[in-house]
Amino acid sequence: MKTKLAFISVLLTGQLLLSLSVSAATTAIVGGTVVNLDGGKSLQNSVVLVNGDRIEKIGSRSEVQIPADAKVVDASGKWLIPGLMNMHVHLDLILPGKMKAELAGETEAAMALRMAANAQKILQAGVTTVRLPGADRYGDIALKKSINKGEMVGPRIFTAGEAILITAGHGSEPGVVYADGPDELVKEVRKQISLGADWVKILISGGIATDGGAIAEALMTPEEINAVVDAAHRFGVKVAAHSGSPAATLVAVEAGVDSIEHGYMLDSKVLKKMAQAGTWLVPTIVVSQPATQPFFEKIGSPPWYLERRNSMGKVHWEALKTAISEGVNIGLGTDQLPNEPNDGTTATVREAEYYVEAGMTPLQALRSATIETAKMLNAENDIGTLEEGKYADIVMVSANPAENISALRSMDMVMKGGVIYLDSDSK
Repeated sequence: MKTKLAFISVLLTGQLLLSLSVSAATTAIVGGTVVNLDGGKSLQNSVVLVNGDRIEKIGSRSEVQIPADAKVVDASGKWLIPGLMNMHVHLDLILPGKMKAELAGETEAAMALRMAANAQKILQAGVTTVRLPGADRYGDIALKKSINKGEMVGPRIFTAGEAILITAGHGSEPGVVYADGPDELVKEVRKQISLGADWVKILISGGIATDGGAIAEALMTPEEINAVVDAAHRFGVKVAAHSGSPAATLVAVEAGVDSIEHGYMLDSKVLKKMAQAGTWLVPTIVVSQPATQPFFEKIGSPPWYLERRNSMGKVHWEALKTAISEGVNIGLGTDQLPNEPNDGTTATVREAEYYVEAGMTPLQALRSATIETAKMLNAENDIGTLEEGKYADIVMVSANPAENISALRSMDMVMKGGVIYLDSDSK
């Protein structure tokens, strides 16, 4: 593959490395098979013509004329899919234990550098779009603006600003600002939107990472949840609700919340309601399953955290299986960095594999990380499929992931907006 890498990488040493090469205005990806996400026949021996940051033309080699000055990428024998998406990412992730101790007192500047470095690594893992459901000190919004300006390298970012917390709820800790009651919550929603949030994130039950409130309990009142949804939707902004509680989730679905994060203990009653309402579930199943235990051991998670996590494993798994069987809209999300090593692959790929193990077809799991998540973001006109006019966010793999989702474990190329960030032939 004769291509040049064009990227800006922020190193953890604090050095900023600017590559001297610039991507060609036109790139032709030739000879690959374009996967049909609708389940139809894939386009073999194709040409994907990329002009600037978008796809100009897709067709067979006999149909598409390759410009003489185009950079040619040989995709013979490979499969082409849209860039993957991950709907639950915290670039500033800090979990209890060793990780939290090592990052205690982290300055805003240090946090920003860590987030930028993580953003670049995400692209290397084939994830070209992320949703950040809550970040500290608005580093997410600043990074998104910087990436959009071309100052920094990273995925397309949709973000919720700072998560909105209630007193004594999930995320409670000294120094955190809380909002209680409908009036305070409405004001906090408007604040996040005014600062540039695409989503609003609320935490309506307890969670694994803090011992603030039981996971099964509804910690926000119906009046509070309804106030948040009404305030956000008035501005055309969606609401994501952290919830492991069937009772809290039922209230949230009836209030019109757009996505439920985790859903650890959801039962068939509430999942049927979610399916009927079109509410999205972002399962983050990798956080609770035995195969991903080594990650938590690596970061030095304390016993209470491991116990809380492990207690959710089986019930979380049953909730995912039931959600799939009930036809709930599912958007892939991990609650770990998308590139985090897990069970021999990345968190993103392992999450998709879990979906297949829980009852999805490989094609459904692939869609949950591409076109379905694009719909969740209301961004399907620009991303989610390989079509003319859409952004050239393209991943090349050695086998068809619509037939075997584990084909995502081996990526040969990652392109975002016409620029190649991973090229296996250049290694």
